[in-house]
Amino acid sequence: MKYCAFLRGVNVKGTNMKMTDVCQVFKNAGMNDVSSVLASGNILFSSEKKEEELKKILEKVMSDHFSYEAFLFIKSDKEVEEYLSGNPFEKKDHLHCYAFVGNSGIENILMEEFQKASKAELEDAQIVKNNFYWQVPKGNTLDSTFGKILGKKNLKDQFTSRNINTFEKILKVFNKK
Repeated sequence: MKYCAFLRGVNVKGTNMKMTDVCQVFKNAGMNDVSSVLASGNILFSSEKKEEELKKILEKVMSDHFSYEAFLFIKSDKEVEEYLSGNPFEKKDHLHCYAFVGNSGIENILMEEFQKASKAELEDAQIVKNNFYWQVPKGNTLDSTFGKILGKKNLKDQFTSRNINTFEKILKVFNKK
C-alpha cells in the first residue's frame, strides 16, 4: 500500500531536519519506496502494515532519532487524492487554501474554533467528506484569529495542515511510482 506521512512542526520553530535524514529513518524502520515532497515533512512510502501501526512505529523512531516529540498522520494515496478532489474552494491568486490532515473528528473541532474566530474578508472554511478546508487571503494565514488558534499546544497532536498545492505535488510523485 502507498502512503504519505504528514509530519507536524517540521522545519519550523527550531525543529529542523533534512528530508534525506528523515527518509533514512523511515527506511531503517522498514518502509519501502521512501521519498520526500518539499521540506515541510511529506514522506511517501509503501508498507503492508496498517495506518494505526505505522503511526506508532514512525512517531517513535522519529522521536528517538531527532530527539523531539514527533506527531505524524498517515494517509493512503487514495486518501490524498480525496483531499485534493474534495477541495471546495476555487483557486484564486490572492487566496490560500489549506487542507487539514489529522485524527478522526478533528474537522468538527476545527470548524467550531473557526466559527468562534473573527474572520478576514473572503476567509472561509468547509468540511467535505470529513476533511476540513480553510481559505484565507494571502498574507493573513499566521495573523488571522483562526491561524493563531491552530498553534494551540492542546491541538498539536491532533492535526497538521498543508496548502492544497502540496497535495497536487504529492499526487504527481505517487502517480510516477
